[in-house]
Amino acid sequence: MRVLALTILAIGTLSAAVPARAQTYDPDYPVCLHVVGRGSSYYECRYTSLAQCRAAASGRPAQCDVNPYFAATTYPAYPAPVGRHPRHHRHVY
Repeated sequence: MRVLALTILAIGTLSAAVPARAQTYDPDYPVCLHVVGRGSSYYECRYTSLAQCRAAASGRPAQCDVNPYFAATTYPAYPAPVGRHPRHHRHVY
């Protein structure tokens, strides 16, 4: 009887487990397509420009979003200035 109860409990636990969702945004692409369907929505982050994403979204219940995780993982937070160094002026008394 105890084995039967443990077997039923194990089967119930395994059947109730929901697979974990992957990360919503792919940090390798700057633009994501947010597709909204009946009862579900998902992101497709595989576009390199807004124009490319808008072409894919045409005629679908979808919109293009900028990937918030692209710049944070690809570029430093404070990039080094490009060009000449700032000039230092002497104070004239």
